[in-house]
Amino acid sequence: MRFLIVRTDIRSVADGDIAAAWAGGHRLRDETTAPEPRRQIVHAEDRDAALILARALATVGAVRAGRQRVKVLPLSEPGSGRWHRPDRTAT
Repeated sequence: MRFLIVRTDIRSVADGDIAAAWAGGHRLRDETTAPEPRRQIVHAEDRDAALILARALATVGAVRAGRQRVKVLPLSEPGSGRWHRPDRTAT
């Protein structure tokens, strides 16, 4: 399975927005409608490589300071649908 490793800026949120989201029971951030701004994108062919790359990106000063974050996203196999998960049957 292929993976996408993304380094993004963390959007700041006003205290009033946090309180409104908590009171209303809705999400504060919805990545499907308004994703965080991307700083860097890297592809990996397997999970181990993706985690090594994510670990390397996590050493960036802005990530360590909490202004950016690193996300590891699985990509579907070609022809397997959008959210394919490998078979996890016990052997």
